[in-house]
Amino acid sequence: EGLIEFYDSFKDMFEFFCKNTTIHGTIRLVCSDSNRMKTAFWTLLLLASFGMLYWQFALMFSQYWAYPVVLTMSMHSEPKMFPAITICNLDPYRFELVSEHLVQLDRMAEESITFLYGVNTSASLFHMNEENIRIKDLSNVGNLSTSSFKLSQNFSLLRMFDHNNRSGRRHSSVGFRLCNATGGNCFYKTYSSGMDAILEWYRFHYVNIMSQLPVIINISDHEEQIEDMVYSCQYDGEPCRPSDYVHFHHPVFGSCYTFNSKGTDSFWTATKPGIPYGLSLILRAEQKDHIPLLSTVAGVKVMIHNHNQTPFLEHEGFDIRPGIATTIGIQQDEVNRLGGNYGKCTTNGNDVNVKLLYNNSYTLQACLHSCFQHIMVRKCGCGYYYYPLPPGAEYCDYNKQPAWGHCFYQLYNRLRNHHLNCFDQCPKPCRESLYKVSAGTAKWPSTKSQDWVRQALRHQNGYNSTSNRRDIAKVTIFYKQLNYQAVNESPLLSENLLLSSMGSQWSLWFGSSVLSVVEMFELLIDTLVLSLLFCYQRFRSKKT
Repeated sequence: EGLIEFYDSFKDMFEFFCKNTTIHGTIRLVCSDSNRMKTAFWTLLLLASFGMLYWQFALMFSQYWAYPVVLTMSMHSEPKMFPAITICNLDPYRFELVSEHLVQLDRMAEESITFLYGVNTSASLFHMNEENIRIKDLSNVGNLSTSSFKLSQNFSLLRMFDHNNRSGRRHSSVGFRLCNATGGNCFYKTYSSGMDAILEWYRFHYVNIMSQLPVIINISDHEEQIEDMVYSCQYDGEPCRPSDYVHFHHPVFGSCYTFNSKGTDSFWTATKPGIPYGLSLILRAEQKDHIPLLSTVAGVKVMIHNHNQTPFLEHEGFDIRPGIATTIGIQQDEVNRLGGNYGKCTTNGNDVNVKLLYNNSYTLQACLHSCFQHIMVRKCGCGYYYYPLPPGAEYCDYNKQPAWGHCFYQLYNRLRNHHLNCFDQCPKPCRESLYKVSAGTAKWPSTKSQDWVRQALRHQNGYNSTSNRRDIAKVTIFYKQLNYQAVNESPLLSENLLLSSMGSQWSLWFGSSVLSVVEMFELLIDTLVLSLLFCYQRFRSKKT
C-alpha cells in the first residue's frame, strides 16, 4: 500500500483521475454525473477530441515518413577557383591507320547522296588532297588499311514513302536497315531529314572503322600542338603556361584541350570579377575538311565544367562562330542534396553499383555511359566506340559482330525512354556545382582592323589564311560575380518540428502538456494493477 495507491472500485479510480488530472474537460464527466445529458455530451466531446487528435497525428507521421524536403538559398562571397574550360576544334582527325577505309567510306557516301538526291558532291565535299589531309607516319603499329576489314554493303541508305491518310500527301523518310544475327528481326533506322539520316549512317560506318585502331595507341601523341589551335591564351592578364592544359582527342569534335582540369593550381584562383580578369583565347577555327560528313560545323566547341570531370561535349557546351568575338559571363550555383531517406544521391560514387569506366570524378553522365557500356558488352558482345571499354572487352565491328548495330540502337532507345535500369542505378551527386552562362558577340576583327590583326598573328604565330572566309575566333570567359548561390536541401519536417507539432495539437484539443500524457499512462497502470488485484481476490475467494 505504500507503493501502490489502491481504490475500492474502478469508479473511485476514474473519479479521482477526472478531478485531479490536468487534462481539460474531464472534470465535467464527474461534476455533471447527476445530469446524464451533460455527461453524455462531454463524453462524446472528449471522444471526438481524441479522434481528431490522433487523426492529426496520423497525418503528421505520414508526412514525416514521406521525407519531404524544402530548398533554402543562401549567398556566399569569397575567392574561388576558376572552372575547367574545354575547347575543341570541331575538326575530327583522319588517322593514317584507317585512312584508306575512310576514303572508301567517303566514296560510298558520295554514291548514296547521288542516288538519293541526284547531286554530285565529289567536287564540293569529298575533294581532298595531300595539303588538306595531314597523315602521320605510324608504321611502328602497322597499317590497318591493308587488313582484312571490309566496309559492309548491307547498310545502304534507302528512301521510303508513306501516305498520310488525312492529307493524302506522300511523306518520305531516309534510313538504313538493321537486322539481328539470324536476320529474322529487322527494323529501319529512319529519319524525316535526309541530312540527319546521312550523318547517322556515316557515323555508324565510322565507328566500325575506328574500332580497328589498337586501344594501346595514345591518340593525343598524333595530334597538332596547341599552338596550331590557340594563337593566344591569357588568364588574369598573365600568359598561360604549358602545365595549364591537357590534351585529348574526341572522335567527333576533334582535337580538344582542357584548361585548369585539376583545379589545384593557385594561378587559376579568381580574385576579381570582370572581363579583364578572365580567360582570353584567340583560336583557330579553320576547317581542314578531314572528315566532312562527320563534322558539318565550322567553329570551336566550348564547355565550362567542374574540375576532374569528364567533359561530355555531345550533351553540353556551345559552339563559337568564326570571325566573332564572344564574351561569356558565368555565374556559379552550388547544389547540396540530403540523400538517405530524403532522396537518392551519392557523395563520391563509391556506393553506386555501376563500375565507372572514366578515371575522373563521379558525374551522372559518366555513370549513365558506363552503365550503358556494361549492358552493351553483356547483351551485344562488344562495346560502343565512343565510350571506354570494360576490361577484356573489344569495340564493335560489323565484320566480327554483324548484328551489333541492331542490338545497339534498340538498347539506346530503351535508355532514352528510361526503360533500362541505368537511371535507377545512377543517382545524382549529393554536391555539385552548376554554371549559368550568358554570352555576347561582336564582329571580330572589324573591317578596318582585320589587316593589322592578321599581320600580327602571322608574325607571332605563323598564321596563314588561305581561304576567304574568317577562320579565327576570340573567346573571353569570366566570372560576372564572385558571389555564388548555394541551394541546400533541408527536411521539411524534422524530429524537433514533429514533436513541436504534436505538442501543439495536444494543447489544441486538450489544453494539456507532456505531464498530462504521463497522467494518462499512470491511469492505465493503475487500471492494470487494480484488475490484477481484483482477479486475484476473486480467485482466492473461489478457492476458499
